[in-house]
Amino acid sequence: MSDRTIAPFLRNAWYVAAWPEEIGEEPLARTIMNQPIVLFRDADGRAAALEDRCCHRGAPLTHGTVVADGIQCGYHGLVYDRTGRCVRIPGQERIAGEARVRSYPVVERQQFVWIWMGDPALADQGTILDYPWHDQPERWPHRRAMFRIAANYMMMMDNLMDLSHLGYLHARTIGGSPLVHSTAEMKVERRPSGVMLIREMHDMPPPPSFVKAVGFKGPIDRRQEFEYVAPAAVLQWAGAVDTGKDVKDESDPGAFRVRLFHGATPETESSFHYFWSSATGFRTDDPRAVEDFFEEVHRTFHEDKAIMEAQQLRIALDPGRDLVAIRADNALVAARRHLQRLLDAENAAHSIAAE
Repeated sequence: MSDRTIAPFLRNAWYVAAWPEEIGEEPLARTIMNQPIVLFRDADGRAAALEDRCCHRGAPLTHGTVVADGIQCGYHGLVYDRTGRCVRIPGQERIAGEARVRSYPVVERQQFVWIWMGDPALADQGTILDYPWHDQPERWPHRRAMFRIAANYMMMMDNLMDLSHLGYLHARTIGGSPLVHSTAEMKVERRPSGVMLIREMHDMPPPPSFVKAVGFKGPIDRRQEFEYVAPAAVLQWAGAVDTGKDVKDESDPGAFRVRLFHGATPETESSFHYFWSSATGFRTDDPRAVEDFFEEVHRTFHEDKAIMEAQQLRIALDPGRDLVAIRADNALVAARRHLQRLLDAENAAHSIAAE
């Protein structure tokens, strides 16, 4: 298998820029696709994203201050509004039209702050990923987090679309038996937005995290649904029940059910911002349930972080070397191919526009 580990960026797409609570009274610096960005809120509380570079002397706007009119450069005091237009220059009334910085379309929805890094004219809000469960705290209470991972962003998509690693890397948390994972029933479905992976395992010992969550006493049946939504998100639903029960039966009070969002926003070719949230569909009347499971998942994802960063270092030593495919890679390969088709189409459109 010729593995394109260092995937180019699909720019005409929505990516998670931040969690809403990250953007407060101070400017937030975030690099996305090698572009330094400054995120802030205007006087009306609306999130905005600008190029993090003053048009005057090139100083980072993140060294400045959020003011009523927008954001003020900390070097010479120029103020920019949320569109990137310079609206105030100390000691000067006339402001030239070229006194501006690039702005990026931003949409705050369902407790995400989304950003569009490509052509603003193509930024269709109707194509933003729908994730209604963040707005259902009674049914799906959740917690969320973000951390930077020093690896190419598609490694996270690979990691989530090939789950045969669970029994090895996560044996002490959400994993379970390596043998059961390696022989899981798998179904891969191509979808217009990406790829769906469905895995089922039967009559297996419950992993430690599941026992802590709902108190399983014996073997369980387990189902996992991982939907890759191009370019860089995976929507996860996971369920488990006592062996013989219906894992999709929403009325079973003893079932284990969770929903997780995974978003990998490229920082550079070899680093990304990992946004994730975990929502619990069990013990919804117990505030500790969501907290306890979050801690379990947080520990699990740091195991992923460690292996991906080590993987990136090894692959970087010989980036042209092919990687060998195995049976568990079917969904991973389908996701990579789906992204490549989108990249090819975007590059073709760019070439035509440039002629």
